[in-house]
Amino acid sequence: MSVAKIGAASYRLKNVGIKGTAAVVGPKEGQGPLGAYFDKVWVSETNHETSFERAERALLEEALNLAVKKANCSWDDVDLVLGGDLLDQIVSTNFVARQHERPLLGLFAACAVFTEALGLGALLIAGQGPKRVAVGAVSHHMAAERQFRFPIELGYQRTPTAAWTATAAGAAILGVAQHEDLLVDTVTFGRVIDYGSKDPNDMGSAMAPAALDSIERHLAATGDRIEDYDGIFTGDLGVFGIDLLQELGSAAGLRFGDRLNDCGKSLYYLKEQDVHNGASGPGCSAGVFSGYLYQRLKKGDWQRLLLVATGALFSPTTYQQGETIPCIAHAVTVSSPGAHAR
Repeated sequence: MSVAKIGAASYRLKNVGIKGTAAVVGPKEGQGPLGAYFDKVWVSETNHETSFERAERALLEEALNLAVKKANCSWDDVDLVLGGDLLDQIVSTNFVARQHERPLLGLFAACAVFTEALGLGALLIAGQGPKRVAVGAVSHHMAAERQFRFPIELGYQRTPTAAWTATAAGAAILGVAQHEDLLVDTVTFGRVIDYGSKDPNDMGSAMAPAALDSIERHLAATGDRIEDYDGIFTGDLGVFGIDLLQELGSAAGLRFGDRLNDCGKSLYYLKEQDVHNGASGPGCSAGVFSGYLYQRLKKGDWQRLLLVATGALFSPTTYQQGETIPCIAHAVTVSSPGAHAR
């Protein structure tokens, strides 16, 4: 196992494998086009929990437990847990850690936290630190609305650019690769990019420049081309953000074509489910990767995937004080065993 620094914040890894993943989602997410790919779909938003915040914790705990089981290991085999969420002081991640009782590195990168955790976990394993790492991220629509926007009971009208925070959790177990494992082979950690957006109801457009910056730096460091990937999936840019990224990429000389997609755009039937711009939240990219994207790679439909989760790094306080919205994106390449990474 080894790790090589190939750029300012880019690394090439050897023999880091994904041992198993799990995705647990709410009923709305289960009714979307990817519903068949999730391990479990809840029948209600709370699933018998007494609050939305408790439900968010239950989502993450269930996804992590399922991932450990599918990786054919026990919690005693897990050296370290990395992950995060949106709620104040990442309480969902921290409170779930009371149950698994494993060493924890709580992370915050808003909706980009899953690829941050995936990249950091892979880097630690490649550097011959922990031998098995669990990563996870979660969000809950009702809990996020209550914290970041308005009381749900108001029934306020959402703007066309607004995203629907996904009720979802995704988890993955990383370890020393065996021949059948998917590989985490290159990682680029993002920079904070701020183009001056102030609209919390259009985070897709705010995050698109950060996604482009990380993709450009990842390609430059790895020597990869767009054509080397079967798919490039951003986190939660949605309809407006992914269209803007296409335009920004074209202006920068990148021709994404139909290889560029977005987890938030893919999670729902946009019009039928009335989600406007698409999905958002840490659970969006975590759930879509741990369910749909992981299975497409495992089945051999794809050979190489670039996952670029995106995050808007603001709070209700900074928005009310008139601050702009700084954003970040972290990029991770995941390859099937038969793919030849550069």
